[in-house]
Amino acid sequence: MSGQSVISEIKRDLDEIVGMRIRVRANRGRRRIVEREGTLERTYANHFLIRLDDKHAGNRRGSYNYADLLTEVVELTVCGQDGERKLTYHGQ
Repeated sequence: MSGQSVISEIKRDLDEIVGMRIRVRANRGRRRIVEREGTLERTYANHFLIRLDDKHAGNRRGSYNYADLLTEVVELTVCGQDGERKLTYHGQ
């Protein structure tokens, strides 16, 4: 499967869960891993926004691109009523 079609699949999957609670685990390099929870707010052509639950920062948003999910720099876990499920994608 080509990289562009996988990116399209990721966007379609995220479009279906807009408004749901998710957990984000992002690798920021040099052994810095950031884990936060929030709500998937909106998807765009090249990236998506998450409204983060951050008590100290107020209405804070995180922006991530679809390629980060594909390269596993960012991991998303959907926290639904049926339990949690991790979104995973694989390139070629």
